[in-house]
Amino acid sequence: MKEQTIKKIQRQSKKDFSYTLNETGEYREPWRIFRIMSEFVEGYQFLSRFDHVVTVLGSARLKLDNKYYKIARNLGKLLSDDNFTLITGGGPGIMEAANRGASEGKGKSVGLNIQLPFEQRINPYVQESTAFYYFFTRKVMLTAPAQAFVFFPGGFGTMDEFFEVIDMMELKKMSSSPIILVGKEYWTSLIDFLKEQAVAVGSVKPEDMGHWHIVDSEQEAYKIIKENRKEKNEICELSPLNFRCDDNLDWKIFRIMAELVEGFEFLTGLIEDVTVLGTKSIEFEGDYYKAAHDVAGKLSKKGFAIVTGGASGVAEGANKGAMEAGGQSLGIGMEVSDKARLNPYVTKSIIFKFPFTRKLIVTAPSKGFIFFPGGFGTMHQLFEVLTLIQTKKISKVPVLLYDHKFWQPLHSFIKKIFVHQLETVGDEDDEIYQIVDDIDSIVKIIENSRRK
Repeated sequence: MKEQTIKKIQRQSKKDFSYTLNETGEYREPWRIFRIMSEFVEGYQFLSRFDHVVTVLGSARLKLDNKYYKIARNLGKLLSDDNFTLITGGGPGIMEAANRGASEGKGKSVGLNIQLPFEQRINPYVQESTAFYYFFTRKVMLTAPAQAFVFFPGGFGTMDEFFEVIDMMELKKMSSSPIILVGKEYWTSLIDFLKEQAVAVGSVKPEDMGHWHIVDSEQEAYKIIKENRKEKNEICELSPLNFRCDDNLDWKIFRIMAELVEGFEFLTGLIEDVTVLGTKSIEFEGDYYKAAHDVAGKLSKKGFAIVTGGASGVAEGANKGAMEAGGQSLGIGMEVSDKARLNPYVTKSIIFKFPFTRKLIVTAPSKGFIFFPGGFGTMHQLFEVLTLIQTKKISKVPVLLYDHKFWQPLHSFIKKIFVHQLETVGDEDDEIYQIVDDIDSIVKIIENSRRK
């Protein structure tokens, strides 16, 4: 018995225990909170040492002879020679290329690394680095305000980081900075999907994409960054608008801790749950609203709790279906412009001020994720879940995308560009998710997964 317990602990220690729980749904181990907070404090203090930061993000799998590797290296050198600090995830591929170029110049070459069971290693061109155990704390630091964000082609992780940055900017949770997308062939296909699909359902406005800069060379990217250069940070405050400060962390670090404690408390005891996510920009009579209502009702009758973002649209439809079926209807909401958005069909709720703490709780263990059509926020949550499963930070569960008409163009983009052209994800990775059109099929898939 003792040997079995030891083996169980060893298995658990290999997982990111910000996303794990025991058989009773217990999230409240105090040591977990303190370890998470230590990463926040150390991460903020590490970032506070650097000025004129440019963050470069892209695939870890692109090779030395890839054209984007060469552009990233050249851009790193241009920025470094102009005394910019270049920050990457510290790994191989595009990250290595950018750090390599920066190390050849006058500026600083910085890496924020993550502990993964494969692929991620600190590249030899990083001059200063810090490592993170928790995926979400590292991503908070990578997406902290910079003078510019440069996104190269990548896979699920790059999409996660990209949509997180633009989602937080749209929500005014992050100060605006230039968004530079390197590779017209790659990014135009994604933007076409957003224009044709997300704009059509009302979850994205065309003007939201109007300020992105799509370029094909390091000179074009450098020119945009140089034109937008700021000599000093305009805000020195640890808040959702800015994640670092020159010298000291202020009292808001305790607010982050409080939100984590309250969030884990909210999740405790929750085991049989399904998370439903999608656009808030649909009407009561819309097809997606009705489908969310019906699937939540059927899952509730099977004993599943329904978790949503708690707002209007798809979330409201799902919460209404769960409540009317007599099930648990939970909402994990967020303050936007000092207002909390919660629909009237939520029977248990929690509100967050910081988007990253809320996101951690929303992506906590679930028996399945159902994604309805949506905009930047939905895409961000989708690619974060796919990344967490791909990197084995959470266990594989059904990830179901409702409505082929909406999702098929994105799947075609992933298959053509990610899998076959750039090989930024493997053949098996696009099987992490399924596209479905039938509510009963969703219920059956999730039920079968629970039995396994």
